[in-house]
Amino acid sequence: MRPVRMVVVAVLTAASALLATVPAQAAAAANYVALGDSYSSGTGTGSYYGDSGSCKRSQYSYPALWAAAHGPASFKFVACSGAKTGDVLANQVGALSAATTLATISVGGNDAGFTDVITTCTLGTDSACTSRVDQAKAYATGTLPGLLDNVYAQIRGRAPSAQVVVLGYPRLYKVPGSCSVGLSDTKRAAINSASDTLHSVISGRASARGFAYRDLRGAFAGHEICSSAWWLNSLSWPVEESYHPNRDGQRLGYLPQLTAVTG
Repeated sequence: MRPVRMVVVAVLTAASALLATVPAQAAAAANYVALGDSYSSGTGTGSYYGDSGSCKRSQYSYPALWAAAHGPASFKFVACSGAKTGDVLANQVGALSAATTLATISVGGNDAGFTDVITTCTLGTDSACTSRVDQAKAYATGTLPGLLDNVYAQIRGRAPSAQVVVLGYPRLYKVPGSCSVGLSDTKRAAINSASDTLHSVISGRASARGFAYRDLRGAFAGHEICSSAWWLNSLSWPVEESYHPNRDGQRLGYLPQLTAVTG
């Protein structure tokens, strides 16, 4: 029986080794298109490709880091700071094709008024902040689902065979927090509640389309602003760097979420 057992072990070992190479081979053969807003372009990391202009696409963004690690057959990086769903439709989905095998996207926060929410909460009262957040949440639940459906339909129509990964947004603040960033815990909690609403809406629409969705709230837990190890910028200069993932946020927060799906 010993020779038979040795043959079985050898076969299983060879099979395991073969299976282990499949994700790496699939990634290397990927035609990857990275769509989305500033959380995908890498705004907040402080270093950008010179030809990306105001889109602020960074080599420290999760799409660029994934491409550098996996060496896909092609990589089209069209995510852009400030992008809304309409911008993705007008300026980004054209990068997709029937040859696309992987597409990633984060979008929806700007449609819901992310910048105005942060501005109001930074400069206004607690009541002004919570009121503006409530407006953003109402938009997210009432209007954003249809906008996302349009974007996701275009992605699937243009890249019918692609694996599509939709990445959400983290909560920005640790509450309660002891650091001095000029916002009360009431404001911080309100802003975090907007992230929760976006999660609910985006995850629901992505699932309805059959796309993979990754929840970044858990990934950033313990690494919010006012935590012991920030993966997000607070108010920064240039101001557009504010309230975005820093290099650790992209590398340790977003990238592992993508890799968990793709291998």
